[in-house]
Amino acid sequence: MVAMQNEFSGKTALVTGASRGIGAATAVALAEAGCARLLLHYGASVHSAGETARQVRARGAEAELLGGDLSTEAGIRGFVELLGSRARLVDILINNAGSLIRRAKLGEMDYELFNRVMDLNAKSVWFITQAVAPHMVERGSGVIVNVSSIAARTGGGIGATVYAAAKAAVSAFTKGMARELAPHGVRVNAVSPGTVDNDFHARFSTREMLDAVVRQTPQGRLSTNEDIAGVIVFLCSHAARNVIGQTIEVNGGMYMV
Repeated sequence: MVAMQNEFSGKTALVTGASRGIGAATAVALAEAGCARLLLHYGASVHSAGETARQVRARGAEAELLGGDLSTEAGIRGFVELLGSRARLVDILINNAGSLIRRAKLGEMDYELFNRVMDLNAKSVWFITQAVAPHMVERGSGVIVNVSSIAARTGGGIGATVYAAAKAAVSAFTKGMARELAPHGVRVNAVSPGTVDNDFHARFSTREMLDAVVRQTPQGRLSTNEDIAGVIVFLCSHAARNVIGQTIEVNGGMYMV
């Protein structure tokens, strides 16, 4: 850990969707690893984002909150504008913001919800990266980690097809961005969480659904936010210096089933 703390010393990380879940756990883990400054994006929950900031500061890092609704194009544009000159400071970008928003079967999915799901989960990844990456290229270094989902490979559960498609786009973005940016010293990878025991599934899954996943998972438990955050920090580290364009499955063996 000491070596990793030295490695992240002086670094600035931007984590989207940092108010709870995987994003909050990742921000705290980066602070623990020695990251100097965290830019913490939040959507609606400034109170939860404030708690993430408190935990980050307790670990010796600076924290700044940046709000923005990434579920609309106007909101994405507004967040990029708010990010402004801070974009040139970002050494590590974690594109974590995302949500199912609500389950909708084929006949229930209207244009507005389709666009919100795609904007939040896919379009925001593209345009936030577009704002940050040129500065990384100019410095000749940087790390980007996108958060996909096991749904990108399975098609998702009933009512989650568009979300799954958006996450599949994130996995494709990861490969394309990696191919473009690697020659300039910028590494791009993704993590693909399975079913995580967090607020996301508390809202969108029933206890029966989660128990069924546990029974099918070789490890015999749901993943935790910290499980995913640990892999993200690894991908940001020098230990992953030769890992480029990969989407790492983190799901307790569920994808083998």
